[in-house]
Amino acid sequence: MSALKQRLARLRGFNAAVRQGDPKIAEESADLNGLETLEVERPPEALQQDIGLESIIMRRQRPVLAIRNNETQLVFEDLGDSEIWTARLTQAKSLLESAIRAVGRVELKGSQLEWVGTGWLVADTIMVTNRHVANAFAMRKGAGFTFQIGSNGPIRASVDFLQEIDNPAMLAFELVRPLYIENEPGPDIAFFEVAVVGDNPKLTAPIELATKIVVTENVATIGYPAYDSRIPEPDLMEKIYGKIYNKKRLAPGGVTRVEQTRLLHNCTTLGGNSGSAVVDLDSGKALGLHFSGSFLATNYAVRADVVKKVLDDVRSGRVRPEAPVRLNPPTPPPPSQPPAGGTTSATLRRQGRSATVTIPLTVTVSIGDPGEPLPPSRGYPVSTASVADDTAAVETEAVAADYRDREGYQADFLGKKFKVDLPSVDRDAGDVLDFKVDGNSDTELRYEHYSVVMSRSRRMCFFSACNIDGNLSKKSKRVGWKWDPRIPKEQQIMQECYGSPPKFSRGHMTRREDPGWGNAAMAKRGNEDSMHVTNTTPQMQAFNAPIWLALEDYALGHAKEDEMKISVFTGPYFHAKDPEMYGVLIPRAFWKIIAFIHDDTGKLCATGYEMNQGQNLQPEEEFVFGAFTSPQLRVATQVPIRSIETRGGISFGKLASVDPLAGSDEGIGDGPRMPLGALEQIRFIR
Repeated sequence: MSALKQRLARLRGFNAAVRQGDPKIAEESADLNGLETLEVERPPEALQQDIGLESIIMRRQRPVLAIRNNETQLVFEDLGDSEIWTARLTQAKSLLESAIRAVGRVELKGSQLEWVGTGWLVADTIMVTNRHVANAFAMRKGAGFTFQIGSNGPIRASVDFLQEIDNPAMLAFELVRPLYIENEPGPDIAFFEVAVVGDNPKLTAPIELATKIVVTENVATIGYPAYDSRIPEPDLMEKIYGKIYNKKRLAPGGVTRVEQTRLLHNCTTLGGNSGSAVVDLDSGKALGLHFSGSFLATNYAVRADVVKKVLDDVRSGRVRPEAPVRLNPPTPPPPSQPPAGGTTSATLRRQGRSATVTIPLTVTVSIGDPGEPLPPSRGYPVSTASVADDTAAVETEAVAADYRDREGYQADFLGKKFKVDLPSVDRDAGDVLDFKVDGNSDTELRYEHYSVVMSRSRRMCFFSACNIDGNLSKKSKRVGWKWDPRIPKEQQIMQECYGSPPKFSRGHMTRREDPGWGNAAMAKRGNEDSMHVTNTTPQMQAFNAPIWLALEDYALGHAKEDEMKISVFTGPYFHAKDPEMYGVLIPRAFWKIIAFIHDDTGKLCATGYEMNQGQNLQPEEEFVFGAFTSPQLRVATQVPIRSIETRGGISFGKLASVDPLAGSDEGIGDGPRMPLGALEQIRFIR
């Protein structure tokens, strides 16, 4: 399916699911229906028109509204007024005004983050937010909790109950102390004591917590959506939010499902909405504490009655800070609730403990191993555009003898006097996987034009090293994923953590097109060899930023013009505190080093780069967002190669000495770090 058809299918599926759960909204949107089916071949221009119409339907059915002076602005921009939502929100006006006043933005001082999420008053002087929001500035200490140390002592935190569009006023209250941060795998909850700051008036009334949680089409989230670089539909996101982020918004929608400790809803949210209140428009009570979302799929919130139980236990002293809250036996869903769809179980292991949780899977097509269950959830489709590399079937397995002609990475590729040896793993050398080749031991898995060195414990590569000849590059058709028969399957990851959200994409270390050069047979073999799972690591859906993807191409443009050759080394940073998901430790960040002969100087040049997957990786949690130096929160950064060596425990020989960011001494992390807003910012010459 083409990318345009995938976008259209995703939008149509979401809109149809909304209409199915809300007949009145379906009736109101009837004038916008009647589009061609996806089976009919249509030109790209027609598909674009269909996408535009479906996006209008989505924004009318699930709008995002501004809040000014604590009132919801019932302005639907270019969508035409929604009589249904206008009536529902007008009827709930007094209830909403009370709730809106109790929702604020969590602000920080002494941290690299200006703000980290949403919080709301759940008692007279107590604010509730998510654990993963709290973990950005607070921590457990002994039998209690404290604020983390920032640039000038303990981080100071407050909650600002305004931060509205076109309103410069503030209404900030200090967060005096962390009262409780729930341990994983317990509910995503944290509580803070709030105090009046300066001459501010006393706190507004808290939002009452509902004790009966039911499926309903009449709720709204109140919070602070931030620019979200994970979203696979950035143009639609910008239309929804008008390119204005970080300000208080209300997003109406419905609760679609109720589970033991959480509810699912389809209000429109982004990162930054973490900690938002999910408010019942009929009662004004909070039904849930929002903690996660998947755009055009579904959102998750901790049930309000679970929040209430934890809060009551904290206030009564029944909760030990070092232990997660134990919840009551499962509460059966309300009798009126429709079937919720399938679920699957996964076991999380952390610090020697284990717990079984239920994770809903959202699937639109059946792909991959036919024996793997892919139960659908309640009609919400998932983006497949961002996980295109996961959609090809596994290839017929090869045998070790098929690789005897692979020469792998060539150290003298840039010229004999510019020889660049394969990197060496220093810090975790004992973890390097070895294997037998014709009776001899080896650690380098050689492919066409690139090589991989594997970690035994992590079952993924320490690094992938590739030679690229830009003059001989050829495009080839992609193939399915492959096992490498030279090492045991137990040392490779084919499935576990990979799949549709909330699972991860198979992120190429050596790009698929990079080894695809030479004569036709070599180029084809290089392309196919790049599809070994030894060349992948788990990356969040839509992880790659444009600059990260274009680094090799940009370097080729500065390489020696008559040769157009570069050598590229890419890998994950492994850390003992990497989160474990689906039985796999997920890297938090990645590095890349590019070496070439500079066209202007005629000398060997090497540049280093890093890119993070964000503060928090867990798909069931949203990222903690703040005011970074760029609206794209996952920013590629040019860094000193020596800092990559220090952080990654890998040596790159002489490359650190020809790095334009190298300093005059040998200090750790020596040299500047340069977030890249554009490729032209890269420094190739000192």
